[in-house]
Amino acid sequence: MYGLSCRVTWRGLRSFFPPLTPLPPGLPRVLAAGKKDLVDLPVLNEDELEEQFVRGSGPGGQATNKTSNCVVLKHVPSGIVVKCHQTRSVDINRKRARDIMREKLDVLYKGELSKVVLKKKEAELRKHEKRKKANDNLERKRLFKEALAADSKPGSDTV
Repeated sequence: MYGLSCRVTWRGLRSFFPPLTPLPPGLPRVLAAGKKDLVDLPVLNEDELEEQFVRGSGPGGQATNKTSNCVVLKHVPSGIVVKCHQTRSVDINRKRARDIMREKLDVLYKGELSKVVLKKKEAELRKHEKRKKANDNLERKRLFKEALAADSKPGSDTV
């Protein structure tokens, strides 16, 4: 069969792909990925963290019991401890533990004004409204069936 080849020149596309543009030396580039709406979380200082790798628990048998891929992260100034054993990869667990720690510190520092708390309240409000709407629909359906049953009784013929 015939193969098709496509050649792309990157010189003209640098304006579309900012990660490909070179940076002056000494300037770090941080690319935000994942939770773009929670950008306002506090920055973790690695000097304030104690990190341990322990054996995880739960389902998984020998693969879980023999490997120490559960990350325990402690923020020394506040005393908050986060334990993360979501995946088998230590690196991914470390990153997720730090994300959870940032969210917990945000809740600690900002309290009710924290973005995490506000998002949780909005989700609960939506859930409550959805449940109320479903209950209203069920009540309407029940009343309609009762009205149909009352109309179809043989003794209630009105002519």
